[in-house]
Amino acid sequence: METKVSYVLVGLFVLLLSSAMIAGVLWLSAGNQYNKVFDTYVAYMHESVSGLNLNAPVKYKGVTVGKVKQISLDTSNPEQVRLEFSIERGTPITIDTMAVLKAQGLTGIAYVELSGGNSNSPLLKPAKDDPYPVIKTGLSLLGRLDLGMSGLLINLNKTAENLNHLLDDENRAALKKTLAHVATITGTLAAHKADIDKAVTNTAMTMESAAKISSQLPALLERVGLTVAALDKMAKDTSRASISVSKTFEGVGPDAKRFAEEGLPELERLIVEMRELSVSLQQITRQVEQDPSMLLRGKEARQRGPGE
Repeated sequence: METKVSYVLVGLFVLLLSSAMIAGVLWLSAGNQYNKVFDTYVAYMHESVSGLNLNAPVKYKGVTVGKVKQISLDTSNPEQVRLEFSIERGTPITIDTMAVLKAQGLTGIAYVELSGGNSNSPLLKPAKDDPYPVIKTGLSLLGRLDLGMSGLLINLNKTAENLNHLLDDENRAALKKTLAHVATITGTLAAHKADIDKAVTNTAMTMESAAKISSQLPALLERVGLTVAALDKMAKDTSRASISVSKTFEGVGPDAKRFAEEGLPELERLIVEMRELSVSLQQITRQVEQDPSMLLRGKEARQRGPGE
């Protein structure tokens, strides 16, 4: 006699066993989560939170520490969004911690990243009139790009307007005339290329000659100095000789006395002229030492005064 099996009881048994196994797995996997204590924090975003959903992860430097508990518009300021976070107790959220929206991978799913915060900074606590601590917020990458692009476009518009004001009809005509003058000057320089090359060559030869003269200048100045010294010595010797002759002639006759009266003044004038020549040579020597190029170009002409 065959045993009749109740398929209904077998099915119920399988369902009960499966449910018990699933419940056990869930309990084991979520046991630690239920033992954790979470604190509530609030943040106010000043940009769009598109892509951010409830239960989106809240990460602290890449580590998941909580989730987004509520998303709503701020009743006191509709231009900002109020976010309420459930964050694990013990997370070091300080007064300088910053909450920023970030996109996860290529999917575009947004989450909240907590960053910053100095270890020496005090922990964030609720203000006097707020039930929960308020975390500071910053612009996301897309927000910063949008702000930067807006500023760039504004600057480009201003630059375009300034260029339009600058390149009006009058300025364009002046620029066209200036370019024509530049073309004329370039053509003139190209036509006189040979003369310019010749002038450059002559200048090089002149500089070479000046260098040679400068190398010979010390010896020339030394000879001039010796000549001046010799003339000075000769003048002094002549002066002493004239004094001696004068004293000698005082003791001779009337002819010698007449010679002393008529000849000696001429001799004295000669001595004075020799001394003036010596002074002039000394002045020339000093001028050549200060400006050797005057040997090539000569002494500059004195500028005439008023009425000359």
